[in-house]
Amino acid sequence: MSAETGAADWPEISGRLEAGGHSLGVRVYYEDTDTSGLVYHASYLRFMERGRTDLLRLLGIGHKALGSGEDHEALFFAVRRMAIEFLRPAAIDDLLTVETSPQSIQGARGILLQRVVRDDALLVSAEVTVALVNPSGRPRRFPPHIRDRLDAVTSKVSDSLTGRV
Repeated sequence: MSAETGAADWPEISGRLEAGGHSLGVRVYYEDTDTSGLVYHASYLRFMERGRTDLLRLLGIGHKALGSGEDHEALFFAVRRMAIEFLRPAAIDDLLTVETSPQSIQGARGILLQRVVRDDALLVSAEVTVALVNPSGRPRRFPPHIRDRLDAVTSKVSDSLTGRV
């Protein structure tokens, strides 16, 4: 495999955008589990980070471009707050889906809802507040090019909740 191989060559690796937001498939590996053989709680945080990152990537707001500042001030997302509820365990070899739905963008803050599911069973749910910051950690309002792409997904989420897909 060449160094030039990217997400375009493996489109399924970044999950998919849907009317309800973004879905990412994750398999549970040995490294994700604790001594009980169940998924260690911090592994869910990594799964959800991948979901948020791949949502941005599919919207054309990849971390590499965002942080480079080529056509704008370099910006980064920082998790400000996370309210998480662990409902059911997952185990090695389980196939999980991480669902990420942007809910609102206001100023420098965005709120996303995330769920980790196995088949139809909800395992973990979280409300994640992210802040957009510059390299020195100062908050920055979402620029129009980022806000517009996230708003497009947010309106699809709202439409799916009201049945107007």
